[in-house]
Amino acid sequence: MLLAVGVIGFGIWMSAHHDVCRKSLTLPVLGLGGVIFVVSIVGFLGAWKNNSILLWIYLIMLCLILVAILVFTVLAFIVTNNSSGHSVNGQRYKEYQLQDYSSWFLKQLNNTHNWKHLKSCLVKTDDCSNLSKRYKTAKQYKLAKLTPIEAGCCKPPSECGYPAVNASYYDLSFHPASSSKDCKLYKNSKNVKCYSCDSCKAGVAQYMKTEWRVVAIFNVILFVVLSMIYFVGCCARRNAARRRSKI
Repeated sequence: MLLAVGVIGFGIWMSAHHDVCRKSLTLPVLGLGGVIFVVSIVGFLGAWKNNSILLWIYLIMLCLILVAILVFTVLAFIVTNNSSGHSVNGQRYKEYQLQDYSSWFLKQLNNTHNWKHLKSCLVKTDDCSNLSKRYKTAKQYKLAKLTPIEAGCCKPPSECGYPAVNASYYDLSFHPASSSKDCKLYKNSKNVKCYSCDSCKAGVAQYMKTEWRVVAIFNVILFVVLSMIYFVGCCARRNAARRRSKI
């Protein structure tokens, strides 16, 4: 039960540290914590009542949870295995390219419905509007260490060559140095920015990759602990069966 509380606590922590746009794994983690809690109650009742049937149910459910965690963790490491970003000359941040990510990420982010929802959500966040508040001058902005979403959604890609007037405004009168469609899609308007750019999708993909990696590492720890609990449960079931055979 304490483990279930820990999983739920981790889910709450994720919820508190991410805005509504970036909570793709919060509900699954909370759901997993709830399932583990229910399974723990079944196991507790089985051990308390010395009921081998309840213990069998407990072990089967726990086994299914272990398999699910293992499958998700393996898949998470596979789909997050690509892209580490591209360094930008003279800048402290990295930029990300959509084609560097796994086909699963590409499918999710290129889905019109999914991206329409994410895009409208990102527009409402303070990611881009806060840049001009944090970096008052162009010099400060040049030294900024932007997040993947800030670098991908709030500014045109560096390859476009647009000079930055400040953290929220670029001089678009210059002819873009690149033929990338993102250069044409970027606008200084706070509701447009580069939210329709592939660079923005790549920034979101990088954020999702980081989130998935954190959950995957947490799942590895959870898998080890649950495996130990499963072993203890097997011992409890055998002991219950022995007691029943002696009666």
